[in-house]
Amino acid sequence: MSSKIYFDQVASEWDQMQQSFFSDTVRDKALATAGVQAGQVAADIGAGSGFITAGLLARGLKVIAVDQSEVMLAEMDKKFGQTAGVDYRQGEAESLPIADEEVDYTFANMYLHHVESPLQAIKEMVRTLQPGGKLVITDLDEHNFEFLAREQHDRWLGFKRGEIRDWFTAAGLKNVAVVDTEEKCCGSSCCGGEKASITIFVASGEK
Repeated sequence: MSSKIYFDQVASEWDQMQQSFFSDTVRDKALATAGVQAGQVAADIGAGSGFITAGLLARGLKVIAVDQSEVMLAEMDKKFGQTAGVDYRQGEAESLPIADEEVDYTFANMYLHHVESPLQAIKEMVRTLQPGGKLVITDLDEHNFEFLAREQHDRWLGFKRGEIRDWFTAAGLKNVAVVDTEEKCCGSSCCGGEKASITIFVASGEK
């Protein structure tokens, strides 16, 4: 099963599932790292049911929400409505439906471990940023919980922080930092009772 099919299937339950994986503190730290300002435009890549988008809207930003799953985007639309300042766009990691330099910030939460080529995905996100814009990614540190690949269709079992730092630099970003959020992602296997507890990093860089 592809990750798109998986997320299509769980879209209506994703809000509840996500709440059991990690806390809102992950979002708060991502937004604080970016230093978001009201009135600016942010992209939420791999937006899911709108975890990052909700925080951006609460802080007065306009949001371009991108996801490969049209079903997920429909769930977001139900939640936020047409008047909330969200522009919903279906798209893939390799060719985001966002123009060059269209946004002030680009966020990706728990997205990178689902893409085929993380470096290419990062470069594509950097393309969307205005000069001086910021990319902020929150994702999993490297781990060995293989049931996440089988059951949630993760392509990557997390990442080394040095690897993320190198990719940000290779994509042309400056002032790159990769730090611990001091939060963990928790999950349980539906098949064997195995439980995962994985540290979460926040990576940032400026175009």
